[in-house]
Amino acid sequence: MKTYKMLPQISTSLLVAIFVLFFLEYCSPKNETFTSYRAKTLSRSVAKSAPEKIHITTHKTIRIDQYFQFLDSIVNKYDSITAYPLSEHLLVRANPWIIDTLKNTDYYYMKTRDSFIYNQKEMIVFPKGATLVLPDSTRAKQLLESFKKTRLSVNIPEFKLRIFMDTLRLYEFPVRVGRNEKKFLKMAGRMVDLKTETGSGTIVKHVRNPDYHNPVSGQQYLVTKRDDGKITKLPQIPFIETEINGIRNGQLIHPTTNPITLGKASSNGCIGTKEADAWVIYYYAPIGTKININYNLNVTDATGKKSVIQDIYK
Repeated sequence: MKTYKMLPQISTSLLVAIFVLFFLEYCSPKNETFTSYRAKTLSRSVAKSAPEKIHITTHKTIRIDQYFQFLDSIVNKYDSITAYPLSEHLLVRANPWIIDTLKNTDYYYMKTRDSFIYNQKEMIVFPKGATLVLPDSTRAKQLLESFKKTRLSVNIPEFKLRIFMDTLRLYEFPVRVGRNEKKFLKMAGRMVDLKTETGSGTIVKHVRNPDYHNPVSGQQYLVTKRDDGKITKLPQIPFIETEINGIRNGQLIHPTTNPITLGKASSNGCIGTKEADAWVIYYYAPIGTKININYNLNVTDATGKKSVIQDIYK
C-alpha cells in the first residue's frame, strides 16, 4: 500500500520538474541559456535591492597614470547595480573634490607652493583609504539633467571660454586661439588657415591620454619647456574634440603648458587653456555637450559695462 501511494507522488514530481525545465529552456527569451537567463534575473533583483548610496574605498594609492583605468573599473563594476547609467563624468561630478584635486596638479599651481613637478603623471589623485560615493537616484537624476542643460561658449576675440547651465554662467576661463595666418601643416598635409573657426556643434570625443605633436613638422613631443624655462614631461590631461557645423576639423580644446600665451592668437587653430581649467572643462563637457564658437566684438563685462574689443582677425 505504501508503494502504491508513493508512485503517483513521484510521477507528479517528475512531471513538474520536466515542465519547469521545458519552460526555462524554451519559454525564456530567445537565444538565452538557462544560466544566462538566471543570471540576468538575479542581476535585476540585485539592482532593485541595491542601496541608494554606495561608498567605495580605495585599497591602494592611485596616481594620474592609473586614474582613468581606476575610474573605468568602478564604472564597469557598479553600472549593473545602479538605477541609472553610471559614467566617469557622473561619478566625478558626484564627488567634486576629485576635480579640485586634479586642478591642483597644475604645474604652475604647484610652483606657487614651491614644488617643482617634473612628471605630473606620478602625482597622487587618490591616497590609499580615500572614499568615493556613488550618488543616490535623486542626485544622479539632477546631474544627468544638468548635463543636458550645460553648454560651452567661446568668444574668439575676447579670448574667453565660458560654461553655462541654461542662462547661468558657471565658469569663465582665459584661452588662446588660432593665429591669423595660413601655414603648411605636415599633419594635415596641406596649407591650413590657422584661425579658430566659428560655428555651433557638439563635443564628440575625449582623448584621455593624448600624444603631443607639432602639427607643422609632425614631430612628437615627450617633454615641454615651461614659461619659467624649466623642462618637464608632458602632463596627462584630456583633450576635447569638437564638431563644428557638422565638420570635425581637428579643432580641439586642450591645455597649454605655456599659459603666457593665453589671451593671444598664438595656436594652430585649437583653443588652449590652463592645465587646471582643462580638468574643469572636461568634466563639464561629456560627449554630446553643445558648444558655440563666436566672434563678437561687442561685449559686456561682469558689471554690465559694454565695450568694443579689438578685431584680432580683421
